[in-house]
Amino acid sequence: MPSFFKKFLTRRKAKQSSAEAAPAPPAAPVSDNSPPAVESEKRRSAGGPAEQQQVLAAATPNTLTIALQNRTQSSNVFAYITGLAINNNYAPVFIQSDGRTVYFPRSPSQTGSPLEADVAIPLGAPGNTVNAVIPKLAGGRIWFSIDNRLTFLLNPGPARVEPSVTNFSDPNINVNWGFCEFTYNDQQLFANITYVDFIGPVPIGLSVTSSSGYTQTVSGMGPNGFDTVVAELRAQSARDRRPWDQLIYSANGRPLRALSPNNLLVGNPNAWTDYWDAYVSQVWSKFSSQNITINTQAAPGNLTGHVTNGLLSLGPAGTFSAPSAKDIFSNSTGPFQTGDNLARNAVIPRLAAAFNRGILLDGNQFPNGSSPDRYYKGPTSNHYSRIVHQVLRDGRGYGFPYDDVVPDGGSDVAGTVSEGSPALFTVAVGGG
Repeated sequence: MPSFFKKFLTRRKAKQSSAEAAPAPPAAPVSDNSPPAVESEKRRSAGGPAEQQQVLAAATPNTLTIALQNRTQSSNVFAYITGLAINNNYAPVFIQSDGRTVYFPRSPSQTGSPLEADVAIPLGAPGNTVNAVIPKLAGGRIWFSIDNRLTFLLNPGPARVEPSVTNFSDPNINVNWGFCEFTYNDQQLFANITYVDFIGPVPIGLSVTSSSGYTQTVSGMGPNGFDTVVAELRAQSARDRRPWDQLIYSANGRPLRALSPNNLLVGNPNAWTDYWDAYVSQVWSKFSSQNITINTQAAPGNLTGHVTNGLLSLGPAGTFSAPSAKDIFSNSTGPFQTGDNLARNAVIPRLAAAFNRGILLDGNQFPNGSSPDRYYKGPTSNHYSRIVHQVLRDGRGYGFPYDDVVPDGGSDVAGTVSEGSPALFTVAVGGG
């Protein structure tokens, strides 16, 4: 499936729109910045015999069953399902704690208002599976928290206030949580695991089984993967004296998550300053005397150009200024900001991916001139993404927004699955 279509189906952030997508639904009414901290809901233990299958509702042609599996060692695990109701003008929805009742929140009069329904789905004892049912949803997420509930709030609109890892007044800042993403529409189910924002100690794996019995699987992180992430970030910081170790956020004396390099910039805008400068200069120098070809893998075809007067010129895609660290880590600012030019929108994901993977000095054609075994080999690259892929059992999961860019005929590295006739969507917390 082309990268630009995959992005349209599941990435809800503006920075992750890509080339030649169909007209997108209305922007998700989501706020990533929580209001001042409020008291989290009390912990609640959800008991239940191991291996018990709790069927909450039967699937219908307009719904999809999601098997939520607790593979952790805790009996206090909760799932949350959010999205935009495709058949109800893309209104924001939650699935309630029974795993099937759809909750359409009303617009509150004040910011930071509580929900009027219980949306925490208890998963029971280790080994238990709870079957939930969803309608057609765009921009969906399945969230998991261990040993504490998550707090979702509402702003006027209504707009969801979701858990944040960069707002230190957020009530969920010290909660152990993670999520995966999906879109379920008339055409298919598309789902992925993602570490674009952060990686934590909650392994999440997923699989999709078709009506014919064919199963696709994304394995997720191994049981000790997060410990490796922490150790590798510290080791990389020791090697290059850059703030990779500052990505690690600790609570109660223990590492709780590692932020992406882009999210470190939220609290420390100068964190990466000149990190990419020397590499960008080398790339610009190279393509001042040589041509670069971007395989857009879309209608614009292969676009060839070079650097003149400090700008990379790629024909109908226009010119690109030398990107900054923020531009490269965000994939969405400066020369990587998308717009109305479809050729440019097709170039942006592929050029941004080549920078993050540190492969622009290795060849002249991208992405077709490279392969995953050549990613992240140089001293300057997105080492957070490198480490994320290192700890994923099948090496698959988004490490940055355009990690779904692959050479023609190449294998997925972003941890995506898609199925036009899904019968069962399984998501396991604690390991795939």
